[in-house]
Amino acid sequence: MSYRNDAALDFLATRRSHPPKMLRAPAPDRAEILRLLTLAARSPDHGKLEPWRFVVLERGALDRLAPILRDQVLAAGQDGAVADKAASAFASPVIVAVVSAPVASDKVPRWEQFLSAGAVCLGLVNAALASGWGAAWLTGPAVLDETFGRTHLGLSENERIVGLVHIGSRGETPPERPRPDVAAKTTWLE
Repeated sequence: MSYRNDAALDFLATRRSHPPKMLRAPAPDRAEILRLLTLAARSPDHGKLEPWRFVVLERGALDRLAPILRDQVLAAGQDGAVADKAASAFASPVIVAVVSAPVASDKVPRWEQFLSAGAVCLGLVNAALASGWGAAWLTGPAVLDETFGRTHLGLSENERIVGLVHIGSRGETPPERPRPDVAAKTTWLE
């Protein structure tokens, strides 16, 4: 009995993130987002701890937070171009903040729980792309400044944003980019 899934392999061989500037409205509705989150949650999770959660930023929240983020970037000493770029990323139709929410465990270290949250980010991007949406996993000032998540997204001291997954309708097809030489990055041990 073969478990090979050629359609899935073709998808993985050709998947391409869609930068936020190429995303358009409409965004997926709440039911569709919940479906995508359910698919993303089927990610590696040693110990079944579910050490992550989601904060969905809809249009109203994005419009409210964009100028706040811009001001925070300026206050941190960055120039106007960097601040404008950070705020403009919030023009995406919807953004899902994937939050690392580590759980006390004697068996699963925090770093491994953080990796699980990263796997959820990739799972969410792939679920969105496979469903016909455009999507990209980004970080940037809203992720790197931990106070932004605590102040504006309700994160606890124990939590941090792992990634902002931008989702929307596909605009133009992004150009292909160079891919790594996997053979050059692989060591074989016998």
